[in-house]
Amino acid sequence: MKLSQFKFNFSDSLIAKHPADVRHDSKLMVLDRKKQKIEHKHFNDILKYFNDKDVFILNNTKVFPARLYGCKEKTGAKIEVFLLRELNKEMKLWDVLVDPARKIRVGNKLYFGDDSLVAEVVDNTTSRGRTIRFLFDGTDEELWKIIDRLGEMPIPRYLNRPVEKADKERFQTIFAQKVGAVSPPSAGLHFTKELMMRLEIKGINFAECTLHNGLGAFRPVEVEDLTKHKMDSEYFEMPPDTAKIVNNALDEKRKICAVGSSVIRAIESSVSSTNRLNPGSGWTDKFIAPHYDFRIANTMVTNFHPPESTLMMMSAAFAGYDFLMEAYEEALKKKYKFMAYGDAMLII
Repeated sequence: MKLSQFKFNFSDSLIAKHPADVRHDSKLMVLDRKKQKIEHKHFNDILKYFNDKDVFILNNTKVFPARLYGCKEKTGAKIEVFLLRELNKEMKLWDVLVDPARKIRVGNKLYFGDDSLVAEVVDNTTSRGRTIRFLFDGTDEELWKIIDRLGEMPIPRYLNRPVEKADKERFQTIFAQKVGAVSPPSAGLHFTKELMMRLEIKGINFAECTLHNGLGAFRPVEVEDLTKHKMDSEYFEMPPDTAKIVNNALDEKRKICAVGSSVIRAIESSVSSTNRLNPGSGWTDKFIAPHYDFRIANTMVTNFHPPESTLMMMSAAFAGYDFLMEAYEEALKKKYKFMAYGDAMLII
């Protein structure tokens, strides 16, 4: 398919600047692929679409305060360092983005907070990308504590507002456990403890995997021919317990719901030759667009995404291109909110 096929009239007024007061009160659009029917609900109505022994697969990655503000040695110039991922734990090497990039060169030392954290730039990666090494003698746990203290939650720039106290909690799923993401699995932001308890009472099984969301899914696609697009790699883990739960559900022909595009990427990167889920871990750069053949999940929760985004392309692959474009047209009419803090879509 072509990039231009994913255009629609998008206005910044559609972006949710803040989450719903209660997570599960966000709006939910339900797309029934078999009936080609669209319903308008609220997220806590998701209960009605699942039964005993159906499975929800959740991404338990945890967002860390990845945005650090500091200054450059000698000049004292203010700089921003966005931590993308840890490259080497022992050497304390990190892949980062810097701003302003033109001022940050290999060999520069960067100071953060009250100079309790110092880093040295050791390599250039892209125009804004650098590899840095933290000059820190403490343990890895102590380093993470300092990053947690000095860092700012990495809410997206498109929100066009300062970080607020509430973002510490709300830019995170309630089932987040494993630190490593710079963006939450946004489809998971709609779940509350109350809703999950009600799903459990109904007999729904929860299975967890990990995929540390980077910025790759949000990078603009710069090629018209989508077969030439290359995704950034992201680390994932698929535990044996999750594989067992999901494979049992496949054998019993249950509904298997992938909560978010990151879950889809993780499970589709873990499929065996017999179309079953394999436990394991690794890096994935899987790019999913129409006409992809999904082999594990038969339902999906996702948010509403901007035009020409890889996230929208994955939704189109799952729902069917024409049906998804119809749904997005409906979302614009009904004033659904888009992006991380926006409303949700359930594709069944």
